[in-house]
Amino acid sequence: MAGNSQRKGSIKKTGKGNPTAGSGGRVRRGLEGRGPTPKAKDRPNHKVYKQGQKVDKAAAARPKRRRTGTTDAEWVAGRNSVVEALREGVPVTGVYVAEGAERDARLREAFKLAAEGGINLLEVSRGELDRMTAGAVHQGLAARIPPYEYAHPDDLLELASANHEKPLVVVLDQVTDPRNLGAVVRSAAGFGAHGVLIPERRAAGMTASAWNTSAGAADRIPVAQTVNLVRQLKAYQDAGCMVIGLAADGDVSLPDLDLADGPLVVVVGSEGSGLSRLVSETCDQLVSIPMHNQVESLNAGVAASVALYAISQARS
Repeated sequence: MAGNSQRKGSIKKTGKGNPTAGSGGRVRRGLEGRGPTPKAKDRPNHKVYKQGQKVDKAAAARPKRRRTGTTDAEWVAGRNSVVEALREGVPVTGVYVAEGAERDARLREAFKLAAEGGINLLEVSRGELDRMTAGAVHQGLAARIPPYEYAHPDDLLELASANHEKPLVVVLDQVTDPRNLGAVVRSAAGFGAHGVLIPERRAAGMTASAWNTSAGAADRIPVAQTVNLVRQLKAYQDAGCMVIGLAADGDVSLPDLDLADGPLVVVVGSEGSGLSRLVSETCDQLVSIPMHNQVESLNAGVAASVALYAISQARS
C-alpha cells in the first residue's frame, strides 16, 4: 500500500489537472504533424498569393459578359485562307493537314505559325478532311474556328462606365457582309468605341471572314447581339445616350454634329438600302457624310470609319 501511495503522490499535475510527464498529454499533441505545407497561392503572406489577388480584383472590375448567343464552330479551308487566319490572330483551335499533302511554302508557314501559337496540328486522311469541311476546296489544309461568344448589349455601356468614359457604341443595321462587320469592328477598336452591336437575325455574324477582316481587333473589343434592334436603341436612349444614324439625306452634316462629345450611339446601315424605316425613325438625328462627287453610297466599313474619326477628333 505504501509503495502504491508513493507512486501516486509522485505524479505532478498542472493547473488544469492534465499530466505533463512522459510522452502523453500536451507533449503528445505537440508531436502531432500539421499536414502538408500549403501551396504558395494559398498562403496569404506569400507574394504569389498577393499577385493572384491583384489579378482577381482587376478581373472583377471589368464588366461581366452575359452571353446572348454563340455562332457555330466553323472551318477555314484552303492554304491561303488558313495562313491569313493564323497571321491575323484568328482564334484557331486546330490546324488539320491531309495525309500526303505537298509541303509547299504556305504549308510550312502554317506549320510554323501554328507551332508559335501553341495550336494543335493534326494529320487526317483526305476523305476525313473533305467530310469535316463539308466538301470545301481545302487544298489539303484547314483550320477550325471555335464558336464566337457575343457580349450582352448592356456590357458596352458598362465598359464605358468602368473606364470612366462617355459611351460610344456602333450599331449595324441590315449589314449582311461579314467583311463589312470585320472592318467596322476594326475601326471601332481603333477610334475608341466601346463595342459593336448587331442584330441576331438577318445580319452578318462574327464568322472567320469577319475575324480576318478585323485584323485581330475582334479580340480587343466586344461584339454584342440583340433580338430587337429598335428596342435596344430605345434602351440606350433611356440610359442617356443620343442615337444618330448615318444617312445620305441626313438633316445634319457630319462636320456640324454637336452630339459627338456626349454619350453616343452611331447606327450604320447597309450599302444598298441604308437604314431601315423603324431604325431611322428611332434615331435622334440623321447625319450625312459630305462628299465632293456624287457617289451612290459608302459601304458600312468606310462610312463607320469616317464617322468615328470625326467623333474622335471632336472628343479629343
